[in-house]
Amino acid sequence: MTSLFEDLKWRGLIYQCSDEEGLEKALNEGSIRLYNGVDPTAESIHIGNLVGILVLRRFQLAGHSPMPLVGGATGQIGDPKPTAERVLNSKETVAGWVEKIKRQLSQFLDFENSENKAIMVNNLDWTSEMDVITFLRDIGKHFNINYMLAKETVQSRLETGISYTEFSYMILQSMDYLELHRKYNCRLQIGGSDQWGNITAGHELIRKVMPESKVFALTYPLVTKADGTKFGKSESGTIWLDREKTSPYEFYQFWVNTADADVVKYFKFFSFKSREEIESLATLLETEPEKRAAQKALAEELTELVHGKEALEQALRISDALFSGDIKSLTVEEIRQGFKDVPTFEMAKGDELGLVEILVNAQICPSKRQAREDIANGAVSINGVKQTDVNYSLIETDMFGGEFTIIRRGKKKYTMIKFI
Repeated sequence: MTSLFEDLKWRGLIYQCSDEEGLEKALNEGSIRLYNGVDPTAESIHIGNLVGILVLRRFQLAGHSPMPLVGGATGQIGDPKPTAERVLNSKETVAGWVEKIKRQLSQFLDFENSENKAIMVNNLDWTSEMDVITFLRDIGKHFNINYMLAKETVQSRLETGISYTEFSYMILQSMDYLELHRKYNCRLQIGGSDQWGNITAGHELIRKVMPESKVFALTYPLVTKADGTKFGKSESGTIWLDREKTSPYEFYQFWVNTADADVVKYFKFFSFKSREEIESLATLLETEPEKRAAQKALAEELTELVHGKEALEQALRISDALFSGDIKSLTVEEIRQGFKDVPTFEMAKGDELGLVEILVNAQICPSKRQAREDIANGAVSINGVKQTDVNYSLIETDMFGGEFTIIRRGKKKYTMIKFI
């Protein structure tokens, strides 16, 4: 049977490790506690954060005890970006985001199992109680300025400038590891490869304050795309885990549209399928790429994991309806999801414009002559039903929920007529 450490290596999820041999030995000897931090820089987690959360899940499934940390304190400071200072959000805003992110994190880990249950923590709980003198004497004293300046996150900002606030972020994150080690015997911190400097600073702080302790640091690689473009972005923007910001259908479509060059890597990073299953899908990708079996399997697994089985079934229904053109089978909510990003043309309810005029006014057809030709040739559909009457006018039954009508010209050009 493959060990957790071997599986993480095969998946490419180990980028840097403070002591590979020592960590593998510790994992094989028994259950350990580990943590991964997420700062509330928005009201939702995005899929770039998902790798770390799922690594915690992998550890828990292997018998270890994860601690997802939401940075109620560090989120008010901001991890230094490579380019410029972050905008500081208010305490109230950060506190609200903390609660939303806690709810999102809670769906991926088991907080009930008494043997290795997950524990949710917020670094504001111990940071807010510390006065500045104690912070400087008990924590700051252990940090050498030359050591901090050598860290890549700080180095990248020396030319443009960095405030003392963001410069201190490393100390705050290091203090988190020390606190969790003292209180919970947490022995491993994980994070993205861009966090290596902060993570090793915490590792070093524990070594200085508690030299008898044996702790570890591990990073996983940041997710990249083979074509060099940024992972986690679609035409409509960032892919969030919050269904109000990214609908389950949009989430599903993001994964379905994964490039062949990326899909196997994404399976290793995000999927809980076995090595044999992933290798089988990789073979299908090579022999029958046109079927996109790997992309569909990845999209289905992750949509169900993040949004649930019902949302996955809804996403599949929308996809099938758009492919077949049978959109009358969809609910009003499913129409909203599926056609969120199509061109929209607004009409006042009661306007008696004929279909030809609507096609021209909504810029679906370039001229009335072309509109008439398209209608007569069966190239125009209303809510998935072909309309060949050039004198046709929209009626009330053509409106989904009394709000909108979907017109399609040709096979793929959809437009939403929205009634106001």
